[in-house]
Amino acid sequence: MSKIHAAITAVHGYVPDYVLTNQELETMVDTNDEWITSRTGIKERRILKGEGLGTSDLAVPAVQALLKKRGIGADELDLIIFCTTTPDMVFPATANILANKIGAKNAWGYDLSAACSGFIFGLATGSQFIESGKHKKVLVVGGDKMSSITNYQDRATCIIFGDGCGAVLLEPNEEGNGIIDSILKSDGSGVTYLHQKAGGSVRPASHETVDNREHFAYQEGQAVFKFAVTNMADVAHEVMERNNLTGEDVAWLVPHQANKRIIDATARRTGLSDDKVIINIERYGNTTNGTIPLCLWEWESKFKKGDVLILAAFGGGFTWGSIYLKWAY
Repeated sequence: MSKIHAAITAVHGYVPDYVLTNQELETMVDTNDEWITSRTGIKERRILKGEGLGTSDLAVPAVQALLKKRGIGADELDLIIFCTTTPDMVFPATANILANKIGAKNAWGYDLSAACSGFIFGLATGSQFIESGKHKKVLVVGGDKMSSITNYQDRATCIIFGDGCGAVLLEPNEEGNGIIDSILKSDGSGVTYLHQKAGGSVRPASHETVDNREHFAYQEGQAVFKFAVTNMADVAHEVMERNNLTGEDVAWLVPHQANKRIIDATARRTGLSDDKVIINIERYGNTTNGTIPLCLWEWESKFKKGDVLILAAFGGGFTWGSIYLKWAY
């Protein structure tokens, strides 16, 4: 019998309508378009506006469109892995909330939290359920309402983040396409440099934590950049080297969209020319778990069956990883 791989058989994304431009940010904090663009590559990002809307509301339209595209019902899904840093609630899992909203009555599910590497970790995890034969249809969702934990008085972070969500369907493939290999890593000593101080069990919400603005993403930019620029590039190179791939063999690099300079460094390390690198950071900023699936969604029409894709990400934790996959359709 030929080996079963977990292949992506459908992908879709969703971004909210409201566009937050660099020009609007200039009116909120001491920054300017040139400074933001030269350091991050970001021109605008999307923001989910409206009372009572959370990350699951970004996922619903993405998943509904994906199911329609694939021609299946939500009741055919076996498992939902929701990769997010901004769950609707501390509990229950946003995967459960999403399942209820879309009518996935036969699926079990859970949330996966690994900051910006979450979607890659989720893909690797979901693929195990397919490869083992346990499940036939696994939905992996990556999405965040980063505006809910962004401090719009902090010019170091508010220029970076946006809201968005993407989803992929994993199904068995016996033609040799799908997820071939992954390398996943983490280093908990990075917690100091990138975290949200309050809202967990160590510092539960109180008057003090709210007054001190501790319920927002905090980042020591230089330290994170130094670690990310090396490790994201190295892990992408490592998965290629382990599978005897050169830049010639790879059709597309799908990097996490955190910073244009980190993306460029990863492209150089893997020996890929600019025309093989997927970039949409200028329009969406860093949507955390949403970046990679949104890239796959926007470039889907350019992918050909058998194309080699290298996915790479880096996030808080620190977490980082890469996936080597062959496109299945």
